[in-house]
Amino acid sequence: MESTFRIVIKSVTWQLLGIIVVTMLSYIQTGEVLSAFMLAVSASFSGFVFFFIHEKIWSRITWGRQRKSA
Repeated sequence: MESTFRIVIKSVTWQLLGIIVVTMLSYIQTGEVLSAFMLAVSASFSGFVFFFIHEKIWSRITWGRQRKSA
């Protein structure tokens, strides 16, 4: 089972990557850096919250896991 701290770090690094990608894509569409960045940040914040919840739920599901041999 993964620790909450590990899940938070994974979520943060994933969202930082997402901010970069969404900012670039949004800039192509809007032509404005600030608008593109704000769109990326709002998407990132909601993505962070839902990714964290998703990971916490999946950490409780044992389906597909293999147990370590002692």
